[in-house]
Amino acid sequence: MRDTELLIVGRQGPGGIGQYISEQRRHLDDRLHVTAHRSGAFDTDGVLAFVRSLLVILRNMLTYTMRSPPDIVHVHSSHRFSFYRAGYYVLFSKYVWRRPVIFHVHGSSFDVFVSTESRLVRWYQSLVFDAVDEIVVLSKYWKDTLSKHTGETRLTVIPNAVDAADYTPDFDGGVPHVVAVSNQLPRKGVVEFAAAVETLVERDLDFRVTIAGKGPLSKHSERLAATYDDVEYLGYVSEGKKHELLGAGSIFVLPSHAEGLPIAMLEAMAAGNAIVSTTVGAIPEVIDDERGLLVAPRDADALTDALAELIADPERVAAMGAANRQAATDEYAWETVAEELLATYDRNLAAEALR
Repeated sequence: MRDTELLIVGRQGPGGIGQYISEQRRHLDDRLHVTAHRSGAFDTDGVLAFVRSLLVILRNMLTYTMRSPPDIVHVHSSHRFSFYRAGYYVLFSKYVWRRPVIFHVHGSSFDVFVSTESRLVRWYQSLVFDAVDEIVVLSKYWKDTLSKHTGETRLTVIPNAVDAADYTPDFDGGVPHVVAVSNQLPRKGVVEFAAAVETLVERDLDFRVTIAGKGPLSKHSERLAATYDDVEYLGYVSEGKKHELLGAGSIFVLPSHAEGLPIAMLEAMAAGNAIVSTTVGAIPEVIDDERGLLVAPRDADALTDALAELIADPERVAAMGAANRQAATDEYAWETVAEELLATYDRNLAAEALR
């Protein structure tokens, strides 16, 4: 397939989709001729920023029409405005270029999005779903969700992936080290996590906390770090620093209100962390009692109790970390996912050749 041209479309740069596209290119580049097209994203930080981002999005749409058609197109999408942009690339690729199109669903709230009561949005969703040749979803949960809105035969489960070799677990077994790495957004459970940490400190438990990530709720993490000696807030961190931080952690916390299959959680597993998270999206399909503890979203008390349970049992935490490291290597390796992607492209290119 080395002469086959794969064109990947989606938001590139920071964020889950951008990170996925970067890794996808890295792991497929020696097997295919891989190119990428930036779809852009809306910037809501003021009117001027919004207008600029809108112009970039429109420019990207226009320049797409000037490209030479590839052999196959892989479009990545989240929900709402990401889907509306992605739909343009799906429809153009399918009906103008007449190329097979793979549509990759990532959005944490895509289940809510496809359940909309808006007739116009539902019509557009059906238009896009009918145009694509295959839809990649992250787990059985997402396959069951999407099967209510499109044919099940065109849905393929390919989980997110991680390179376990990029992470070196080096927690020394001393004081439990709780690590949280995420955008500081309401959806990530930042408020509940801050409340849990405050309660755990009051219980006089021996642990330390490191938080990384920026966003509109950063003030909660800043306040924790300013108040408690054993809490550190790093703000935005580089990829290298993130690898180092996860390797030094023992318990990774992600109390999200909604998720697809969080790459950050897979990275923490690769780094040998036990997981404390919530029962949303594909997370319950990954985290069982041997890998971590799950609580209901928005339940700060349950989150506190789960963290306290693990902080008090270092041996259990170590066993969970080892199980997670093995799972990241065996079940969520990029080498495996790359082969599944290549099989998807092969299947659709062969079908196209028979038409």
